[in-house]
Amino acid sequence: MSRSILLIEDEKRMREILVDYFKREDFTIFEAADGREALEVFEAQPIHLVILDIMIPEIDGWSVCKRIRRESGVPIIMLTARSDEEDKLMGYELGADDYMTKPFSPKVLVAKAKTLLKRAEGSVLSENSIIKIDEIEINKAARRVKIGDEAIELAPKEFDLLVYLVENRDMVLTREQISRHVWGYDYFGDLRTIDTHIKKLRSKLSSQAGHIGTINRVGYRFEVKP
Repeated sequence: MSRSILLIEDEKRMREILVDYFKREDFTIFEAADGREALEVFEAQPIHLVILDIMIPEIDGWSVCKRIRRESGVPIIMLTARSDEEDKLMGYELGADDYMTKPFSPKVLVAKAKTLLKRAEGSVLSENSIIKIDEIEINKAARRVKIGDEAIELAPKEFDLLVYLVENRDMVLTREQISRHVWGYDYFGDLRTIDTHIKKLRSKLSSQAGHIGTINRVGYRFEVKP
């Protein structure tokens, strides 16, 4: 089945190059040259993944990311011409799943998009499995989480992080282990990204947040009391 990508980039030549690469891989591509157009397309079309440049006219990339994340857990890859670490942290805090600094290889971007889509569709995780711990219920195949009878919305990376913690419950997981498993072996980003996602995950888990314990200077542990 063809997957749909929304490419938000104000540089026409860059859009043309990326559209060509993604079409070779049988993706359906929707384009937008500014933030306002991007949000209109996102509302009107079935989008499976968003590629979002930060420096776009009308509505900037930060605001577009925030608006999309309010409504959807669709994977988001942010693009920037700057390598500023704070920019990356801001993107992750707003709900972005990955980040690429220009100039970059279109082939690498396509590969990242494929990986994120596989994770979003549940193919990286074992299928047909439901995990129940205390009030938390995780449906891995459907990528859904409930606290009691209430469904909670998790971004793709938040979902993968929760599953990794739960499947390794009562084990101390270092930030390096978490980054390799959830973000991929080639992730070289700031490890504070893990802390940011843990904070957001705890907030969404609400009454069940206490299951995620912090191991000072090491990492985290999903704790299950007898």
